[in-house]
Amino acid sequence: MKKIALLSFVILVLTFTTFGQRTRTVKVKTTTVTVTNDKGVRDAFDRLVEGIEQIDAEKVMSVYQNSDKILFFNNNGSATIGWETMKNNRELLYDKTSNVDLDITGLRIEMLAKDSAYVTCKWKQQQEFNGKLESASGRMTLIFKLIGKEWKVIHLHTSPDNPDAKRPVFPSEKENQ
Repeated sequence: MKKIALLSFVILVLTFTTFGQRTRTVKVKTTTVTVTNDKGVRDAFDRLVEGIEQIDAEKVMSVYQNSDKILFFNNNGSATIGWETMKNNRELLYDKTSNVDLDITGLRIEMLAKDSAYVTCKWKQQQEFNGKLESASGRMTLIFKLIGKEWKVIHLHTSPDNPDAKRPVFPSEKENQ
């Protein structure tokens, strides 16, 4: 009877591991089962969103891995390589930006391993830039890695909902919109 209860308990814990995505360490006699934790990833993502809304380049950049190899695929179709380059770009843009409103929907956090995850979402942002009202929307994918004790973004890919008409789009992509 004890073996059946223990086996049922282990199956229950493994079910939570697969579906629950909550932090929990459970000791079963001499066996320890740790359930995947996405809270650290969510906290880092929330800090990124907060930094954008607060127009705080330091806070935003604190979420990214400080590496000269980090790669950002930007909303305008360009790519930026290097943490320092992106930080400088953000500081220049943020000096001219005010009244940011960012709406995140469809947030999904997928743990790939205990030290890696990806986050996807849709976003809508409205802001004033050089005194003019701007708005844009799109989709974003962030790749997170646990570095030391902190979750850091190691790659960002942003795609606009309404790309500039001058940017080439494959006919097959147009058909699926």
